[in-house]
Amino acid sequence: MAEPLVIDVKGMHYSPLNKQIRAAVASGVKEIVLNNVLGQRFIGNGVRGDAKITINGVPGGDLGMFMSGPECEVFGNAEHAPGNTMDRGSLIIHGSAGDAVAHSMRGGKVFVEGNIGYRGGIHMKEYEGKRPILVIGGTSHAFLGEYMAGGLILVLGIDNEPAVQDRGIGSGIHGGEIVIRGDVDDNLLGVGAKKVEFTDDDLVRLSPVIEEFCGRFDIDPTPFLDTNYSRIIPASARPFAGKYTWE
Repeated sequence: MAEPLVIDVKGMHYSPLNKQIRAAVASGVKEIVLNNVLGQRFIGNGVRGDAKITINGVPGGDLGMFMSGPECEVFGNAEHAPGNTMDRGSLIIHGSAGDAVAHSMRGGKVFVEGNIGYRGGIHMKEYEGKRPILVIGGTSHAFLGEYMAGGLILVLGIDNEPAVQDRGIGSGIHGGEIVIRGDVDDNLLGVGAKKVEFTDDDLVRLSPVIEEFCGRFDIDPTPFLDTNYSRIIPASARPFAGKYTWE
């Protein structure tokens, strides 16, 4: 097995770093390790293939933007919008992440062990048969799943009770589903969102996702394999139709 390409990025500007990553993957390198990462943006931007990128440190905004295929595993926190418009692949974040996580993601998986900021999953959508998945181990701030058009957002609420306390959940949602551990107060739902029962069939459907997430972070999945969830879906395909009337 080939040795990984190890890059010490301390003090390195993000532009030459990302050019080096893209060139390495294009040449057939399958594993890249980035050490001393501190705020470098766009890591994995547009990279295609089946490479593994290990990030030791805190990557800057838009980690994995437009990425199609690779896996990025972050041992640290991540800044805003990891997974922005990601097409395929996975981001595994051993920490928390900022605002707009999985912004417009159209495929692949983003797993965040800790918490995320505001507007997580905004504009997520299914594209050409791909179904994006965002799983949050901790909690999320306001406007989770805003304008969501497809995919799955799952909040496990580990060490958080209730799992989500901020308002605007699913504001403008017109596709996909948001599943949150425990009961969600109706007052926290955004315009166009409605809460429905989480059934045994839903558990069967989502158990593989829960087990995969827990496996990545060495968490026992057993406490989460029940029906103690709230499922939030669109009330209609046009949540703001009533806002636009013609005289």
